[in-house]
Amino acid sequence: MLVCMASNQQTRPGIGELAKDIARGRIGVVMGEVGGRVQIRPIGGGPEWDALPDDVVAPSAREELSARLAIKNGNSRDGL
Repeated sequence: MLVCMASNQQTRPGIGELAKDIARGRIGVVMGEVGGRVQIRPIGGGPEWDALPDDVVAPSAREELSARLAIKNGNSRDGL
């Protein structure tokens, strides 16, 4: 679900898309929205966390690449 914001802002990432929680400085995948909070799961898996909708933005290309690379490096260290 993409939610429109003010005309000078981008839309918030939808379910299944990468998102950055600017309050925590973390990047993950949007899993849903419940009770006015956005649920985000780390890219490599793990427990979801709740974020305020205004704190959820699309990551920059550099942030996305960095997050994906960290997961790949972790997987290769673990032999996956």
